[in-house]
Amino acid sequence: MPESKQRTMRDAVGDLVRDGDTVALEGFTHLIPVAAGHEIIRQRRRDLTLVRMTPDIVFDQMVAAGVARKMIFSFTGNSSVGSLHAIRRAIEHRDPEPLAIEEYSHYGLLARYLAGAANLPFYPLHSYAGSDLPAHNPNIAKVTSPFPGPDGGTEEIYVVPAIHPDVAIVHAQRADASGNTQAWGILGPQQEVAFAAQRTIVVVEEIVEDAVVRSDPNRTIIPGFAVDAVVECPRGAHPSFVQGYYDRDNEFYRSWPSISGDPAALDRWLHEWVYDLPDHAAYLAKLGPDYFRDLTPVPAPSLPVDYGSTL
Repeated sequence: MPESKQRTMRDAVGDLVRDGDTVALEGFTHLIPVAAGHEIIRQRRRDLTLVRMTPDIVFDQMVAAGVARKMIFSFTGNSSVGSLHAIRRAIEHRDPEPLAIEEYSHYGLLARYLAGAANLPFYPLHSYAGSDLPAHNPNIAKVTSPFPGPDGGTEEIYVVPAIHPDVAIVHAQRADASGNTQAWGILGPQQEVAFAAQRTIVVVEEIVEDAVVRSDPNRTIIPGFAVDAVVECPRGAHPSFVQGYYDRDNEFYRSWPSISGDPAALDRWLHEWVYDLPDHAAYLAKLGPDYFRDLTPVPAPSLPVDYGSTL
């Protein structure tokens, strides 16, 4: 019988996320591990370096809560509907504390994950030619290629260093109790960051039987051997969406700038929706049983695949 890695969110974060860690919370556009971020806030972790290709509302909340000392990222904003005022206050005014930043292009940060996952020292890429990012980020360097360029001459190419987060936290649709994780829809760097990290927490909408995972193996993006803990947390990506489970809560995103723009209002929100609640189940109960009615997607199943075999 395979080892069960199923844990509660409280235990997974409590055991695997430590003060001073570099913590990557990944999922691109959807599958954002918001509930995990709230648990990190709830447990009052400090001095974290937070990594995410597209930090949005949950990072604004974590910065406001005093969790982070640094942010490594490739784009930050409130998903095209406003600013992240807590992050802006920390960067621009050191309020309430300074926040160091390290910025890349999307491909640049993905390249750092790829190098980490492959245990390479760095990853080469062309995309910084003409960019001013190298002038602001000393981790974007140039090396001379040992191979001739397209014209047969010597070529210099940009490189970024591998990153090995202490902890990777990703959200997905489902996994078995051993951590074999399946996701579909828009995929981000979940697989790469899981392999690059020292420890990995997977949060899923549901834990399913091993036979369900085995019946559709091509959806498995992270194998169980790369996972340290798997947490069942329905609707744990809200207000982002999970393809096939619930839609994006656009009203929440639109409401956020007015909340984060007022430090007192943001502090009240954090206490009401995070600190004063024991877990994500209480968060959902506070939203109410009908909250997700209009966010429930119309079913659109894919066609079945025949994995027939002579064995």
